[in-house]
Amino acid sequence: MSRSPRLGYALAATAATLWAVNGALAKFLLDDGISAWHLSEMRAAVSFLLLAGFLALTRRADLKVAREDLPRLAFLGVAGLALVHATYFLAIERLDIGVALVIQYLGPLLILVWLAVVHKRRLANGLWAAVALSVLGCALVVEVYDADALDALGLLAAGAAAVTFAINMVASERAGHRHAPQTTLVYGFGFATLFWLLVRPPWTFPFGSFDNAANIALALGVAIVGTLIPFVLIVASVRHIPASRAALIATLEPVLGAVIAWPVHDQVLGGPQIVGGMIVVAAVIWVQAHRPEYDVEAAPLKARPLPADI
Repeated sequence: MSRSPRLGYALAATAATLWAVNGALAKFLLDDGISAWHLSEMRAAVSFLLLAGFLALTRRADLKVAREDLPRLAFLGVAGLALVHATYFLAIERLDIGVALVIQYLGPLLILVWLAVVHKRRLANGLWAAVALSVLGCALVVEVYDADALDALGLLAAGAAAVTFAINMVASERAGHRHAPQTTLVYGFGFATLFWLLVRPPWTFPFGSFDNAANIALALGVAIVGTLIPFVLIVASVRHIPASRAALIATLEPVLGAVIAWPVHDQVLGGPQIVGGMIVVAAVIWVQAHRPEYDVEAAPLKARPLPADI
């Protein structure tokens, strides 16, 4: 498969947009008393059931993987999907959500550090600057300077969320060399669902909270619009652009989330937030204006022939 950076950027930006929409939808359910943990469990389980059912009916060949690939897919599902939510939710229980979000979006920086330190890659100075700008912009958008007292456990959890976010991107990039996006994610969501079933058994799930059409519609929106589709898009994007760049594009999420929350939840944006959003957009524009150096920026892997596109 030939790479198309423009397509990769478009896929990652669309995924970030849908994650931002997910935040607005999820807030209604969270405000209705549904815990973030159960919401995350529901996202993984519904996404898995829908995707597995679709593939079983239409593309059964995409459900087949080599036995030796299962540990990698399990690692992606648990560390890159389930734990990224678990650590983030633990962080926002003990920190302001803005602080947790900014620390989580240090993920792109961690990928660059990993490539530079562990694999001795010489990355472009501009790429480092773009990632730094995106972090600064996110900090302004979520008003991290107005945070309450910091909590040590919360900071550790937020740091773990950054690490698991980076793992998600790199593991998705590596899996993309072996499997189509739908194959990667049906196993990823499957293993994530198993994790949540152990942590939050079915009998603890608040099924009574979904006894009305509004909450059912919101739940389906969170699972399909906010989870299944954007994760398919982000996994597809890293087949075209390096994970570090896709992760940087994903930092559009808090910017777009703030813009969406303005009319939906009446959360008015202030001057610093608008400036922060412009800084993130500037970083994204820089990245798109400079062609990726795949041999330097991509995660090390001996690539196998790619399967057909999704």
